[in-house]
Amino acid sequence: MISRLKNDSQLRLIVLLGLTTAAAVAVFSVYRLWQGHWSAAAIDLVIVAVLCGPVIHALRTGDTRRSGLVLCVINSIACAAASWVIGPTASQWLYLVLMSNFFITTPAPALVSNIALTIAVLSMPHLFGSPLQTVAVAVTATLSTLFAYLFALRVREDQMKLETMASLDVLTGVPNRRMMERSLTAAVERRLEGEGSFGLVILDLDNFKGVNDTFGHAAGDAAIADLATILKFEMRRNDSVFRFGGEEFVVLVTVSTREELHAITERLRLAVRKGLRGPGGRITVSLGAALLGSEDRWQEWFSLADAALYRAKNLGRDNSVVCDIND
Repeated sequence: MISRLKNDSQLRLIVLLGLTTAAAVAVFSVYRLWQGHWSAAAIDLVIVAVLCGPVIHALRTGDTRRSGLVLCVINSIACAAASWVIGPTASQWLYLVLMSNFFITTPAPALVSNIALTIAVLSMPHLFGSPLQTVAVAVTATLSTLFAYLFALRVREDQMKLETMASLDVLTGVPNRRMMERSLTAAVERRLEGEGSFGLVILDLDNFKGVNDTFGHAAGDAAIADLATILKFEMRRNDSVFRFGGEEFVVLVTVSTREELHAITERLRLAVRKGLRGPGGRITVSLGAALLGSEDRWQEWFSLADAALYRAKNLGRDNSVVCDIND
Protein backbone atom coordinates (compact mmCIF):
# COMPACT_ATOMS: atom_id res chain seq x y z
CA MET A 1 0.00 0.00 0.00
CA ILE A 2 2.80 2.41 0.92
CA SER A 3 4.70 1.60 -2.28
CA ARG A 4 1.57 2.34 -4.32
CA LEU A 5 1.28 5.77 -2.70
CA LYS A 6 4.94 6.53 -3.40
CA ASN A 7 4.77 5.52 -7.06
CA ASP A 8 1.29 6.69 -8.12
CA SER A 9 0.62 10.44 -8.15
CA GLN A 10 -3.03 9.92 -9.15
CA LEU A 11 -3.55 7.65 -6.15
CA ARG A 12 -2.08 10.31 -3.88
CA LEU A 13 -4.50 12.88 -5.31
CA ILE A 14 -7.51 10.61 -4.80
CA VAL A 15 -6.51 9.84 -1.21
CA LEU A 16 -5.70 13.47 -0.40
CA LEU A 17 -8.85 14.99 -1.90
CA GLY A 18 -11.12 12.16 -0.78
CA LEU A 19 -9.99 12.16 2.84
CA THR A 20 -9.73 15.95 3.03
CA THR A 21 -13.26 16.34 1.72
CA ALA A 22 -14.52 13.64 4.09
CA ALA A 23 -12.81 15.35 7.04
CA ALA A 24 -14.24 18.76 6.11
CA VAL A 25 -17.76 17.36 5.78
CA ALA A 26 -17.32 15.51 9.09
CA VAL A 27 -16.54 18.81 10.83
CA PHE A 28 -19.74 20.34 9.45
CA SER A 29 -21.64 17.25 10.57
CA VAL A 30 -20.42 17.64 14.14
CA TYR A 31 -21.32 21.33 14.10
CA ARG A 32 -24.82 20.60 12.81
CA LEU A 33 -25.32 17.90 15.43
CA TRP A 34 -24.36 20.44 18.09
CA GLN A 35 -26.86 22.90 16.59
CA GLY A 36 -29.57 20.25 16.57
CA HIS A 37 -29.90 20.08 12.79
CA TRP A 38 -30.27 16.31 12.71
CA SER A 39 -31.29 15.82 9.09
CA ALA A 40 -28.45 17.94 7.74
CA ALA A 41 -25.96 16.19 10.03
CA ALA A 42 -27.21 12.79 8.90
CA ILE A 43 -26.66 13.71 5.25
CA ASP A 44 -23.12 14.86 6.05
CA LEU A 45 -22.33 11.59 7.83
CA VAL A 46 -23.63 9.55 4.90
CA ILE A 47 -21.46 11.62 2.56
CA VAL A 48 -18.40 10.98 4.75
CA ALA A 49 -19.01 7.22 4.74
CA VAL A 50 -19.59 7.09 1.00
CA LEU A 51 -16.50 9.22 0.26
CA CYS A 52 -14.26 6.86 2.20
CA GLY A 53 -15.37 3.85 0.11
CA PRO A 54 -13.54 4.58 -3.16
CA VAL A 55 -10.52 5.91 -1.27
CA ILE A 56 -10.15 2.61 0.61
CA HIS A 57 -10.67 0.68 -2.65
CA ALA A 58 -7.96 2.71 -4.38
CA LEU A 59 -5.52 2.12 -1.52
CA ARG A 60 -6.13 -1.62 -1.47
CA THR A 61 -6.14 -2.30 -5.21
CA GLY A 62 -4.33 0.63 -6.84
CA ASP A 63 -7.34 1.03 -9.19
CA THR A 64 -7.27 4.81 -9.52
CA ARG A 65 -9.37 4.98 -12.68
CA ARG A 66 -12.48 3.34 -11.26
CA SER A 67 -12.04 4.83 -7.79
CA GLY A 68 -11.56 8.33 -9.20
CA LEU A 69 -14.65 8.01 -11.38
CA VAL A 70 -16.79 6.78 -8.47
CA LEU A 71 -15.45 9.55 -6.23
CA CYS A 72 -16.27 12.14 -8.89
CA VAL A 73 -19.85 10.88 -9.19
CA ILE A 74 -20.23 10.75 -5.40
CA ASN A 75 -18.94 14.31 -5.04
CA SER A 76 -21.43 15.58 -7.61
CA ILE A 77 -24.44 13.70 -6.23
CA ALA A 78 -23.55 14.68 -2.66
CA CYS A 79 -23.25 18.35 -3.60
CA ALA A 80 -26.60 18.29 -5.39
CA ALA A 81 -28.32 16.43 -2.52
CA ALA A 82 -26.87 18.73 0.13
CA SER A 83 -27.93 21.80 -1.86
CA TRP A 84 -31.47 20.47 -2.10
CA VAL A 85 -31.80 19.58 1.59
CA ILE A 86 -29.63 22.19 3.31
CA GLY A 87 -30.17 25.09 0.94
CA PRO A 88 -27.99 28.01 -0.16
CA THR A 89 -25.29 27.29 2.43
CA ALA A 90 -24.51 23.91 0.86
CA SER A 91 -24.53 25.32 -2.67
CA GLN A 92 -21.32 27.17 -1.82
CA TRP A 93 -19.55 23.83 -2.20
CA LEU A 94 -20.50 23.81 -5.89
CA TYR A 95 -17.40 25.52 -7.23
CA LEU A 96 -15.03 23.42 -5.12
CA VAL A 97 -16.61 20.24 -6.44
CA LEU A 98 -16.52 21.52 -10.02
CA MET A 99 -12.78 22.10 -9.72
CA SER A 100 -11.80 19.01 -7.74
CA ASN A 101 -13.61 16.59 -10.07
CA PHE A 102 -10.94 17.21 -12.71
CA PHE A 103 -8.20 16.20 -10.29
CA ILE A 104 -9.64 12.83 -9.28
CA THR A 105 -10.71 11.46 -12.67
CA THR A 106 -10.02 11.96 -16.36
CA PRO A 107 -11.29 15.14 -18.08
CA ALA A 108 -14.19 13.60 -20.05
CA PRO A 109 -16.18 12.04 -17.14
CA ALA A 110 -15.40 15.04 -14.95
CA LEU A 111 -16.87 17.33 -17.61
CA VAL A 112 -20.03 15.21 -17.87
CA SER A 113 -20.42 15.15 -14.07
CA ASN A 114 -19.95 18.90 -13.84
CA ILE A 115 -22.54 19.62 -16.50
CA ALA A 116 -25.05 17.33 -14.77
CA LEU A 117 -24.31 18.90 -11.37
CA THR A 118 -24.66 22.45 -12.67
CA ILE A 119 -27.99 21.67 -14.35
CA ALA A 120 -29.24 19.97 -11.16
CA VAL A 121 -28.31 22.92 -8.94
CA LEU A 122 -29.76 25.49 -11.35
CA SER A 123 -33.02 23.51 -11.33
CA MET A 124 -33.48 24.20 -7.59
CA PRO A 125 -35.37 27.51 -7.45
CA HIS A 126 -35.17 27.83 -3.66
CA LEU A 127 -31.38 28.28 -3.82
CA PHE A 128 -31.45 31.65 -5.57
CA GLY A 129 -33.05 34.91 -4.57
CA SER A 130 -33.52 36.29 -8.10
CA PRO A 131 -33.18 35.37 -11.79
CA LEU A 132 -30.04 37.51 -11.93
CA GLN A 133 -28.43 35.41 -9.21
CA THR A 134 -29.34 32.25 -11.11
CA VAL A 135 -27.68 33.59 -14.26
CA ALA A 136 -24.60 34.63 -12.27
CA VAL A 137 -24.24 31.14 -10.80
CA ALA A 138 -24.74 29.55 -14.24
CA VAL A 139 -22.06 31.73 -15.84
CA THR A 140 -19.59 31.25 -12.98
CA ALA A 141 -20.13 27.47 -12.89
CA THR A 142 -19.69 27.24 -16.67
CA LEU A 143 -16.49 29.27 -16.65
CA SER A 144 -15.11 27.31 -13.70
CA THR A 145 -15.78 24.04 -15.50
CA LEU A 146 -14.32 25.31 -18.77
CA PHE A 147 -11.10 26.62 -17.21
CA ALA A 148 -10.70 23.49 -15.08
CA TYR A 149 -11.25 21.28 -18.13
CA LEU A 150 -8.62 23.10 -20.21
CA PHE A 151 -6.20 23.07 -17.28
CA ALA A 152 -6.76 19.33 -16.74
CA LEU A 153 -6.05 18.61 -20.40
CA ARG A 154 -2.80 20.57 -20.24
CA VAL A 155 -1.70 18.95 -16.98
CA ARG A 156 -2.52 15.49 -18.31
CA GLU A 157 -0.48 16.09 -21.45
CA ASP A 158 2.48 17.43 -19.48
CA GLN A 159 2.26 14.57 -17.00
CA MET A 160 2.36 11.98 -19.76
CA LYS A 161 5.43 13.63 -21.26
CA LEU A 162 7.18 13.78 -17.88
CA GLU A 163 6.34 10.17 -17.08
CA THR A 164 7.71 9.07 -20.44
CA MET A 165 10.90 11.05 -19.92
CA ALA A 166 11.31 9.68 -16.40
CA SER A 167 10.72 6.07 -17.39
CA LEU A 168 12.88 5.70 -20.52
CA ASP A 169 16.64 5.54 -20.90
CA VAL A 170 17.76 8.44 -23.09
CA LEU A 171 20.38 6.55 -25.11
CA THR A 172 18.49 3.35 -25.87
CA GLY A 173 14.81 4.26 -25.57
CA VAL A 174 14.10 1.22 -23.37
CA PRO A 175 12.68 1.50 -19.84
CA ASN A 176 15.24 2.51 -17.24
CA ARG A 177 16.20 1.14 -13.82
CA ARG A 178 13.32 2.93 -12.13
CA MET A 179 10.81 1.10 -14.31
CA MET A 180 12.73 -2.15 -13.85
CA GLU A 181 12.36 -1.95 -10.09
CA ARG A 182 8.62 -1.35 -10.44
CA SER A 183 8.20 -4.28 -12.82
CA LEU A 184 10.26 -6.68 -10.71
CA THR A 185 8.35 -5.66 -7.59
CA ALA A 186 5.06 -6.29 -9.39
CA ALA A 187 6.31 -9.67 -10.63
CA VAL A 188 7.28 -10.73 -7.09
CA GLU A 189 3.87 -9.66 -5.77
CA ARG A 190 2.08 -11.60 -8.52
CA ARG A 191 4.20 -14.67 -7.88
CA LEU A 192 3.47 -14.59 -4.14
CA GLU A 193 -0.22 -14.40 -5.02
CA GLY A 194 0.13 -17.38 -7.37
CA GLU A 195 -0.66 -15.38 -10.50
CA GLY A 196 2.41 -16.01 -12.66
CA SER A 197 5.84 -17.50 -13.16
CA PHE A 198 8.77 -15.29 -14.15
CA GLY A 199 12.42 -15.40 -15.10
CA LEU A 200 15.06 -12.70 -14.83
CA VAL A 201 18.01 -12.35 -17.22
CA ILE A 202 20.95 -9.98 -16.74
CA LEU A 203 23.11 -9.23 -19.79
CA ASP A 204 26.52 -7.59 -19.76
CA LEU A 205 28.62 -6.64 -22.79
CA ASP A 206 31.91 -8.53 -22.88
CA ASN A 207 35.13 -6.49 -22.81
CA PHE A 208 33.17 -3.28 -23.11
CA LYS A 209 35.90 -1.22 -21.47
CA GLY A 210 38.19 -2.18 -24.34
CA VAL A 211 35.70 -0.82 -26.87
CA ASN A 212 35.54 2.51 -25.05
CA ASP A 213 39.31 2.75 -24.53
CA THR A 214 40.21 1.81 -28.10
CA PHE A 215 37.48 3.44 -30.17
CA GLY A 216 36.05 6.08 -27.84
CA HIS A 217 32.81 6.56 -25.94
CA ALA A 218 30.85 7.27 -29.12
CA ALA A 219 31.56 3.74 -30.31
CA GLY A 220 30.61 2.41 -26.89
CA ASP A 221 27.32 4.30 -26.94
CA ALA A 222 26.59 2.99 -30.44
CA ALA A 223 27.19 -0.59 -29.25
CA ILE A 224 24.82 -0.12 -26.30
CA ALA A 225 22.12 1.40 -28.54
CA ASP A 226 22.50 -1.44 -31.07
CA LEU A 227 22.28 -4.03 -28.30
CA ALA A 228 19.03 -2.46 -27.09
CA THR A 229 17.61 -2.66 -30.63
CA ILE A 230 18.47 -6.37 -30.87
CA LEU A 231 16.95 -7.11 -27.47
CA LYS A 232 13.74 -5.24 -28.26
CA PHE A 233 13.41 -7.21 -31.49
CA GLU A 234 13.87 -10.50 -29.61
CA MET A 235 11.30 -9.74 -26.92
CA ARG A 236 8.10 -11.76 -26.92
CA ARG A 237 4.75 -10.11 -26.29
CA ASN A 238 4.85 -10.39 -22.49
CA ASP A 239 8.61 -9.89 -22.08
CA SER A 240 10.29 -6.63 -21.09
CA VAL A 241 13.81 -5.27 -21.44
CA PHE A 242 15.36 -2.57 -19.24
CA ARG A 243 18.69 -0.77 -19.16
CA PHE A 244 20.07 -1.32 -15.69
CA GLY A 245 23.04 0.98 -16.14
CA GLY A 246 26.28 1.19 -18.09
CA GLU A 247 26.51 -1.83 -20.39
CA GLU A 248 24.11 -3.96 -18.36
CA PHE A 249 20.55 -4.80 -19.41
CA VAL A 250 17.83 -6.72 -17.60
CA VAL A 251 15.16 -8.84 -19.25
CA LEU A 252 11.97 -9.91 -17.48
CA VAL A 253 10.34 -12.93 -19.10
CA THR A 254 7.28 -15.07 -18.45
CA VAL A 255 8.51 -18.66 -18.10
CA SER A 256 7.49 -21.79 -16.22
CA THR A 257 10.65 -23.94 -16.12
CA ARG A 258 14.39 -23.59 -15.81
CA GLU A 259 14.77 -25.26 -19.23
CA GLU A 260 12.55 -22.65 -20.85
CA LEU A 261 14.54 -19.87 -19.22
CA HIS A 262 17.79 -21.43 -20.43
CA ALA A 263 16.44 -21.60 -23.99
CA ILE A 264 15.58 -17.89 -23.85
CA THR A 265 19.01 -16.87 -22.54
CA GLU A 266 20.70 -18.89 -25.27
CA ARG A 267 18.47 -17.36 -27.93
CA LEU A 268 19.39 -13.89 -26.73
CA ARG A 269 23.09 -14.73 -26.58
CA LEU A 270 23.13 -16.08 -30.12
CA ALA A 271 21.07 -13.16 -31.45
CA VAL A 272 23.59 -10.69 -30.02
CA ARG A 273 26.57 -12.77 -31.20
CA LYS A 274 25.16 -12.78 -34.71
CA GLY A 275 23.94 -9.20 -34.93
CA LEU A 276 26.13 -6.95 -32.76
CA ARG A 277 29.19 -5.43 -34.40
CA GLY A 278 31.56 -2.65 -33.44
CA PRO A 279 34.59 -0.96 -35.00
CA GLY A 280 36.73 -3.85 -33.79
CA GLY A 281 34.41 -6.59 -35.02
CA ARG A 282 31.97 -8.88 -33.24
CA ILE A 283 30.74 -7.92 -29.75
CA THR A 284 29.32 -10.59 -27.43
CA VAL A 285 27.44 -10.70 -24.16
CA SER A 286 27.40 -12.85 -21.07
CA LEU A 287 24.08 -13.66 -19.42
CA GLY A 288 22.97 -14.78 -15.99
CA ALA A 289 19.41 -15.85 -15.29
CA ALA A 290 17.22 -17.01 -12.41
CA LEU A 291 13.67 -18.23 -12.01
CA LEU A 292 11.56 -16.41 -9.46
CA GLY A 293 10.98 -18.77 -6.56
CA SER A 294 10.00 -18.01 -2.99
CA GLU A 295 11.86 -14.69 -2.83
CA ASP A 296 9.74 -11.94 -1.32
CA ARG A 297 11.96 -9.05 -2.50
CA TRP A 298 13.13 -8.37 -6.04
CA GLN A 299 16.66 -7.67 -4.78
CA GLU A 300 17.02 -11.29 -3.63
CA TRP A 301 15.89 -12.55 -7.04
CA PHE A 302 18.21 -10.11 -8.78
CA SER A 303 21.18 -11.32 -6.71
CA LEU A 304 20.65 -14.88 -7.92
CA ALA A 305 20.73 -13.80 -11.57
CA ASP A 306 23.72 -11.54 -10.90
CA ALA A 307 25.66 -14.43 -9.35
CA ALA A 308 24.86 -16.53 -12.43
CA LEU A 309 26.15 -13.70 -14.64
CA TYR A 310 29.41 -13.66 -12.65
CA ARG A 311 29.84 -17.40 -13.28
CA ALA A 312 29.17 -16.90 -16.99
CA LYS A 313 31.92 -14.27 -17.10
CA ASN A 314 34.32 -16.67 -15.37
CA LEU A 315 33.59 -19.33 -17.97
CA GLY A 316 35.24 -17.18 -20.61
CA ARG A 317 32.46 -14.77 -21.62
CA ASP A 318 29.98 -15.21 -24.48
CA ASN A 319 28.24 -17.65 -22.13
CA SER A 320 24.94 -17.98 -20.34
CA VAL A 321 24.30 -19.52 -16.93
CA VAL A 322 20.92 -20.16 -15.34
CA CYS A 323 20.88 -20.27 -11.56
CA ASP A 324 20.13 -23.77 -10.30
CA ILE A 325 17.57 -24.10 -7.54
CA ASN A 326 20.22 -25.78 -5.40
CA ASP A 327 22.86 -23.07 -5.95
